[in-house]
Amino acid sequence: MTSRLILIALSVISSLHAEDTEALFVRRVWPMFQEKCLACHGNDETKIKGGLDMRTLALTLKGGDSEVAALVAGKADESPLYLASTRTHDDWEPMPPKENDRLTDEQLGWLKEWINGGAPWPDEARRVEVAKASSDKWSAEDGITVKTVGALSPDWANRRYKPESLWAYQPVKKPALEVSPSRHPIDALIEKKIPQGVLPAQPADACAFIRRATFDLTGLPPTPEEVNAFVSQMETGGGSNAPYVNLINRLLNSPHYGERMARHWLDVARYADSSGFANDYERGNAWRYRDYVVRSFNEDKPYHQFIKEQVAGDEMAGEDALIATGFLRMGPWELTGMEVAKIARQRFLDDVTNSVGETFLAHSLQCARCHDHKFDPVPTHDYYAMQACFSTTQLAERPAPFTVKENTAGFEERKYLEQRYEGHLAALRDLDNKMLINAEKWFAEKKLDRSDWDSAVASARAFIQGGGKPQGKVKSKGKTKNFAGVFEIARGTLQKRGVPEDQYPPKLVGFEPVDFGNERVARKGLERLKWELERYEPFAFSVYNGRTPQMTSVNQPMRIPEGRMSQGELEQTTILGGGDPFSPTKHVQPGILTALFETADLPASIPTEIEGRRTALADWIANEKNPLTTRTIVNRIWLWHFGQALAGNPNNFGSTGKKPTNPELLDWLAATFVEKGWSFKEMHRIMMTSDAYKRSAELTTASASSAMSREELEASYAVFKPRRLTAEELRDTMLKVTGELNPTLGGIPNRPEINLEVALQPRQVMGTFASAWVPNPLPAQRHRRSLYALKIRGVRDPFMEVFNEPGPDFSCEAREISTVTPQVFSLFNGQASYDRALALANRVVKEAPVDVIGRVIELAYGRPGTADEKAACDIHWKQMQTKHDTLVFTPKQPPLEIIRDAVEENTGEKFSFREKLHAYADFVPDLQPGDVDARTRALADVCLVLLNSNEFAYVY
Repeated sequence: MTSRLILIALSVISSLHAEDTEALFVRRVWPMFQEKCLACHGNDETKIKGGLDMRTLALTLKGGDSEVAALVAGKADESPLYLASTRTHDDWEPMPPKENDRLTDEQLGWLKEWINGGAPWPDEARRVEVAKASSDKWSAEDGITVKTVGALSPDWANRRYKPESLWAYQPVKKPALEVSPSRHPIDALIEKKIPQGVLPAQPADACAFIRRATFDLTGLPPTPEEVNAFVSQMETGGGSNAPYVNLINRLLNSPHYGERMARHWLDVARYADSSGFANDYERGNAWRYRDYVVRSFNEDKPYHQFIKEQVAGDEMAGEDALIATGFLRMGPWELTGMEVAKIARQRFLDDVTNSVGETFLAHSLQCARCHDHKFDPVPTHDYYAMQACFSTTQLAERPAPFTVKENTAGFEERKYLEQRYEGHLAALRDLDNKMLINAEKWFAEKKLDRSDWDSAVASARAFIQGGGKPQGKVKSKGKTKNFAGVFEIARGTLQKRGVPEDQYPPKLVGFEPVDFGNERVARKGLERLKWELERYEPFAFSVYNGRTPQMTSVNQPMRIPEGRMSQGELEQTTILGGGDPFSPTKHVQPGILTALFETADLPASIPTEIEGRRTALADWIANEKNPLTTRTIVNRIWLWHFGQALAGNPNNFGSTGKKPTNPELLDWLAATFVEKGWSFKEMHRIMMTSDAYKRSAELTTASASSAMSREELEASYAVFKPRRLTAEELRDTMLKVTGELNPTLGGIPNRPEINLEVALQPRQVMGTFASAWVPNPLPAQRHRRSLYALKIRGVRDPFMEVFNEPGPDFSCEAREISTVTPQVFSLFNGQASYDRALALANRVVKEAPVDVIGRVIELAYGRPGTADEKAACDIHWKQMQTKHDTLVFTPKQPPLEIIRDAVEENTGEKFSFREKLHAYADFVPDLQPGDVDARTRALADVCLVLLNSNEFAYVY
């Protein structure tokens, strides 16, 4: 009897243990396999690595190429699967192969316990049953599930998330604050997070504050006169908040406010004036989108309207509507004859889907392009559902009359493009004449009757001399050509008559390698100029709704085709296997992020008709209940003012992004933003009048003596975080203090001087060379704000690049700040810096103040110089004048042409050609050393030191 009871007890224990091990597999091991193993060992049975398929127990026991069973049930220490996962066994290669994917000690423990427990592997139905039975218990321990639509597997659909990882999906809840009316809500919320015993820094002095506020809101320094006025107001204000409020309001009313905010926004939107990739065509009218952004901020356009216009402006009324949708086309894109049109189309759809997600929702949606998101409740279905909102969106440059708000000055510069255009035409005419001469030789060699040919040539000459315009009418393989000469028209005439091809000269008859090369350079040059010349025409870089037209390449600005609603492919969005446009699987309807159905009670109905999809999507994004939208934008504004975001990754509110350091403050700002009418300017006023913003960057005695580091004190807002000026601010500030800055708002892009080697470097694009970077002829044109500089993806200004200007191919959520040696060479040894130093010295010498050094310091720093500073500068000035008295300067002449050496791609032979640099013929250089005396040049050396100082380059 006793033995029987013992056996029964052991049986029960064994059964319970088996159930526990089965639950361990469902809860821990199988999700781990999905995350760590199945990408290479089962998700795609055509790409199984090492021959090991882990989709089922039977396949796993079969083993891989080694033909050794991956599992030995009950014996983890003899199971290759476990041994490889430990990464320490000599016989088995470490798995997963990437170090970053290695299993944690806890995960190894689960795997070992499961194998030693007999390695039970229930099928999918049983896994669902086990998970359902244990859901309440597991939720309390492991997290919660989120209902979504269209998960690729039940396991992913039932995946659990830590509640803290879903913070961004929850409704915004404005915290109730019990504070006196005189207490700023931001400070009340921040002080909760400041460690006990840490005394916040005192308010910044008046000079530091006005410099900080002016740079934050305009990107430019305050003038000495503005500084003095604010200091006086603070001294007589009796501690009142009025001087702060008046200063902030004045800056918000400055037209330069819009320029500063536009620079922030365009970083996120990836603004550029060219398309990137192999051709890097210029986007002639992209500048109108840039100016739209400037106007929107200056007008304090409500953010929800700003969103709608950029996502669906072409479906709305308004003079800026078509221009605003340029946002959708800011990513790099092209379609060439070397590319499959379907791939290029899919690249646009992927780009615009992810861009909208990152910009407005702080979600990098591309992580769900190939599979359900590894970390966030975003199934692949939702990625393609949002993409379906754009599947009827097509690209075009659309007629859009210039408005009275737009700056259309400077269009006369197109003459330089027209000179280049005529140069290319002249080259093609010369080649045409050469082919006609070669044709005569061809007939002589072949001893053929040339009467038909002579007749066709005469007809072609008469056609052209009579005003015929073959340009744009002669087509080859479906492409409209830029030029057709007598030779080509004559050949075309004989072809139409049915004359046998062996009876007239072949195409490009008698061409030598240099002729092939020059013909390509000229022809492709004309092609590129189509985009550049459109800069001065009333077209918007925009989109339209319609069926997808059939195209094999894009060689000129695009227009809305006739029959846009009836001709072409009506795309039916499908989930693409592995993100491959040639691997469609399940159809999806236009939709949004379904996780927000449950977490924020925010459904949406997107129409399936060709038109209206983006409007519905924009309405959903701009809904005041959308917690992602409102949190995302106030987080960005906070970053722009405080140098650190409340949620550390402004483009990523998902599980892998940094969690908010002060969730209550973030929600208070988001709720207040909506209450204030989605107004950017109201948020600036609120943030900038807080004690947190007013604080000094200098540590108090109590703070300095605390156990916290400077970085920790800045993170808690006990002290203000200083920042270095951005690349654009450095350049603009130098121009401002020298008096050279052209403050004109908006207009066509300008071309400032950049390093000459970079400007003239041979930059190859598909089939030819891109034109050299030639600066604007006049200083007033070159010295506009950096926001307006032509932004070519393939040509980066080395000064801007070394000071962390982001590239435009990817959204920049926050500017990086590096300190590297090349910055010294750019700022201290660079030609641009010296030119600004010379201009500053010349300005002060011309002003003839009593205290020259004092005036230089005042212009550079916005404050009076100290006695020690002025004495040190004066000594340096005298030393440098002694040196400059012996120097002689020879004026430099700009290059009017450059010789390009190349290899002709059809023949492989070398050839050369001359590129004319037409604008340099009218070039007026900046002030040169030879234009001023030794005293001024010596003072420039003093100015150069000041322009390289921390006080000039940093905001405190």
